[in-house]
Amino acid sequence: MKLITDLWWVFIRYLRSILRSPFIILMTVVQPVLWMFLFGQVFSSMADLPGFGGNSYMDFLGPGIVMMSTMMAGAYAGMGIISDYRDGVLDRFLISPIHRSALLLGGLLQDALTMVLQVVIMVGIAMLLGTQFSGGFSGILLLILIAVVLGLGMGALSMSVGLIVRQEKSLTAAVGFTQLPLLFLSGLFMPLDLVPGWIETAAAFNPLNWAVEAGREVVGIQTDWGLAFQYSSYLLVMFILSCVLVLGAFRIYQRSL
Repeated sequence: MKLITDLWWVFIRYLRSILRSPFIILMTVVQPVLWMFLFGQVFSSMADLPGFGGNSYMDFLGPGIVMMSTMMAGAYAGMGIISDYRDGVLDRFLISPIHRSALLLGGLLQDALTMVLQVVIMVGIAMLLGTQFSGGFSGILLLILIAVVLGLGMGALSMSVGLIVRQEKSLTAAVGFTQLPLLFLSGLFMPLDLVPGWIETAAAFNPLNWAVEAGREVVGIQTDWGLAFQYSSYLLVMFILSCVLVLGAFRIYQRSL
């Protein structure tokens, strides 16, 4: 019961900080929208290529951009931990009777709520730009779930890095170093059948690609549920491992005090 109460108050605290800075949410939506618009226009004729296997490029791109938006949001989740560390708030929490797990889970819960809002916005914009989600309402709900699991997994990893480096510049550099490789070593912009073999091999180990492929399956006309479950299982394992890492990083931080 104490965990739930403490979790609620930590969640509200993080939520208030986000509501005071809505620009953060806006920017994590604007960039994926720009990518969707630009790539959708530049590569619209790609759907005519032999082996593309899609009705339109926007139908192909839309689910991937949704995943991209939550990945980018999760990648900066560690900024909240770093801000609390810099202001001394984190240390004050640690000497208070608050449940330790609530400090991490509260932030992830707030991230989950923010990501759901982002995905709903992204799905609406994708529809306006011509994406057809043939899986219907149930497919969109599964798409949201997959996107949030990806985002929370990335968020836990980001918090792990934040607890270790404890500097905004270092976390920003780490995010910048990993974002583009994750984006382009996936099937987000192009079917993997049309890319060099080494990229296809790298994509097999890329969490973003797992989410993109699973997302396309659940909103497609003919859903391969076996494939969707396979990629979703990979994502779930990644999320669990990320949670283990952030717990380990948190313990290391506590021992350093």
